[in-house]
Amino acid sequence: MHDSVIQIHNLGKLYRLGGHTRLDQTIPDAINEKIRGAMGLIRRGGLATPKKDNREFWALRNVSFDVALGEVVGIIGRNGAGKSTLLKVLSHITDPTEGYAVVHGRVASLLEVGTGFHPELTGMENIYLNGSILGMSRREIKQKFDEIVDFSGVEKFLDTPIKRYSSGMTMRLAFSVAAHLDPEILVIDEVLAVGDAEFQKKCLGKMSEVAHSGRTVLFVSHNMNAVEELCQKVVLLNGGCVKRCSTDVRDVICEHLFGEDQEHLAHEWVNPGKEFDNPWFKPQRMLLTDSDGKPVNMPLSNNSDIWVQIEGEVDRLDPALTIGYAVYNEAGHALFWSYQTDQSEDRWPKLHKGTVTLRGRVPKRLLNEGTYRIEFIGGLHCRQWLFEPAVHAPSIAMTIQGGLSDSPLWIRKRPGLIAPVIDWKTAA
Repeated sequence: MHDSVIQIHNLGKLYRLGGHTRLDQTIPDAINEKIRGAMGLIRRGGLATPKKDNREFWALRNVSFDVALGEVVGIIGRNGAGKSTLLKVLSHITDPTEGYAVVHGRVASLLEVGTGFHPELTGMENIYLNGSILGMSRREIKQKFDEIVDFSGVEKFLDTPIKRYSSGMTMRLAFSVAAHLDPEILVIDEVLAVGDAEFQKKCLGKMSEVAHSGRTVLFVSHNMNAVEELCQKVVLLNGGCVKRCSTDVRDVICEHLFGEDQEHLAHEWVNPGKEFDNPWFKPQRMLLTDSDGKPVNMPLSNNSDIWVQIEGEVDRLDPALTIGYAVYNEAGHALFWSYQTDQSEDRWPKLHKGTVTLRGRVPKRLLNEGTYRIEFIGGLHCRQWLFEPAVHAPSIAMTIQGGLSDSPLWIRKRPGLIAPVIDWKTAA
């Protein structure tokens, strides 16, 4: 059970950015240009000094860890940390620049929606095609065919070409094939976000079933609840390097969300420049204030007025714009979301072009003592995310201490995720 099925040693992947090919360039010219670029010579006192190529980008560098047989490993990190690149190397989609990765067993990879599907073939034909790509025999695919179709929920469209499928339908079928064809190693990137909530729950249940069957799973996700529930070990990537690799899943998740030093967490976010640029709502600042709009100091008493203040620029008005915040606890569990459109339409804050300041109250005596991450979320309702929760959104931290209740019996942190004060009465 403890035999390693994946060994990764000093793995690195280098990309060169901004390269382009000239159509009018001759072969000798191209060779000379490559030689000059490789040498990068600068004359300095008659000596030739190599010039550093600023277009080089290491997506992975010095990555080393092992995965045991039957282990479920979560790969987490911010966008651009190297998670997807690592899975592509392990799935033999791309080769490493340095180091090596040894994989023992048949691998089924679900990295992008529709990978391994042919758009002109029907759903039925693509099941056999994709299964063959994953190394399954026709007999194995036939034995699992009914289960695959039933799980995917696209039975009515089996004779329809995949090019006519929506991205959600394609993802359903792709996941069903990968999860049902009994690979020794299942590699899954964050593609479950494409499906609806019901299918995501169904997929997580299937992944749990796969994990408990003794197969090895590598799981990339921004859903920390799913990572904590499914994974026995977590690898935290940062800037292409392994920052943490531990079986203490909750501790690694906490470090990912809040950093190593929680006493010096940022309680205010200011847009550094052109980040999150869009015409509907470009965020400029996010902070916690009191009822008068003045910044507050940490820790906060739970019975005090706390407001999440969001400032931004609106160039184009859109009635579908929803702006709000999400609150996550130290374990990464989403406690609640709040939007400016939560109430009846006549009570929505009026938006206008130019600088807009929105303020949303944090409910009194709801949160327990502890440190929380408040994330700025928003988008054009049912059309697109501008700031996707847990994936691509600014965030600040809030620490609650004291003020949980007026009762002399409950003045400390209470059991449970939240600590609401509930009205109690005796029946008449």
